[in-house]
Amino acid sequence: MNQHRSNPRKTNGHRRRQIQARVLAAYDTCHLCGRPVDKSLPAGLPGSPEVDEIIPVSKGGSPYSFSNCYLAHRWCNRIRSNHSVEWARQHIEHGHATDIKPTSMPLTTSGDW
Repeated sequence: MNQHRSNPRKTNGHRRRQIQARVLAAYDTCHLCGRPVDKSLPAGLPGSPEVDEIIPVSKGGSPYSFSNCYLAHRWCNRIRSNHSVEWARQHIEHGHATDIKPTSMPLTTSGDW
């Protein structure tokens, strides 16, 4: 029997958006790799900003506590998953996060057409 569990990040959307806004305002660099995060990138791109919970929600961490939330690149956050921060930093440091193909990055053009 499959037991349905809801995603706690989606149970209180307004509160989660407030935390996301605070994290975006408070931090400029990814807490996992230490590189700057381009906050202007739209969600879903590899370098786009995401909120990462130090204690993952799957391990009992709160998605609504500012002290549990930090800024991360999408690809760094995906590498980390629900592993420890130290584990993620080791994997990112060894080049796993830099394996992004140029085609996965946004295209920048010069001037208006």
